[in-house]
Amino acid sequence: MEYVHLGRSGLSVSRLCLGTMNFGPQTTEEDSFAIMDRALDLGINFFDTANVYGWKLGEGITENIIGRWFAKGGGRREKTVIATKLNGKMSNWPNDEKLSALNIRRACDASLKRMQTDYIDIYQAHHVDRDTPYEEFWEAMEVLRQQGKIIYVGSSNFAGWHIAKAQEAAARRNFLGFVSEQSHYNLLTRTVELEVLPACQDYGLGVIPWSPLAGGLLGGVLRKIDKGRSAAEHMERQLDKHREKIEAYEAFCDELGEDPAHVGLAWLLHQPAVTAPIIGPRTIEQLDGTMRTLEIKLDDKALARLDEIFPGHKTAPEDYAW
Repeated sequence: MEYVHLGRSGLSVSRLCLGTMNFGPQTTEEDSFAIMDRALDLGINFFDTANVYGWKLGEGITENIIGRWFAKGGGRREKTVIATKLNGKMSNWPNDEKLSALNIRRACDASLKRMQTDYIDIYQAHHVDRDTPYEEFWEAMEVLRQQGKIIYVGSSNFAGWHIAKAQEAAARRNFLGFVSEQSHYNLLTRTVELEVLPACQDYGLGVIPWSPLAGGLLGGVLRKIDKGRSAAEHMERQLDKHREKIEAYEAFCDELGEDPAHVGLAWLLHQPAVTAPIIGPRTIEQLDGTMRTLEIKLDDKALARLDEIFPGHKTAPEDYAW
């Protein structure tokens, strides 16, 4: 396993991040434990979750599963860089969502309790909150850091100008600011190349792409549908929209002799500012198979071909101006 610093921080994380969103709704607790154990065996030390995962209002199902796994001991907590998120609604009562100082305090304490840990390695804003000033946000995060409850702060789903505004507010307080940004990024969804990636590069944030395989469209969907899998209605609609590109992509992967899922992840690892795509295996077999990604090196010709199939963006404003 290769390890890199997360953005400009001194924190070393694996080049793949284990996503836990399936834990509870799709993956049993027993299987979730096995996947997390296997991830550590493979050298993956970077796990991502959120207080809303599990998708039952206020229950924090996924965080609870992780907490019971940590409680098994054996160095599990010490080996894991755990990143969780807040912003989503945790009850129908006021102040149990967004990024107010009050919710930041309450949400952090609740996540710590569910995960049975004293501290969160990376505490991420799951989405921008346009109603809370950054002065309030950073003061609340500073207090948590002083209390030893969090170490680093990250953002998720922020625009480039949100990152700039947040980082400048943090700098005025002599605070480190964000060390990471979790963005929707894959070969089909490349909007972040306009301003988010350049902002992250300039401010030293590591990018953690979510949905790196576009919900399965980049994971060999054509051959899976031929075998009767991945034929959900929403998947078929997306496939109809992008069929020509997906056909060309899978044909190119065949030329490379590689699985489309591995190529899609490997492409992300070749992109500026990207630290670790979030993988969401539902089984140990899927997790083991993903390790091939780390061995794939795409040369300039292969990268150019992928850009032909899935055109991306130049940095703004050159993307749309002289």
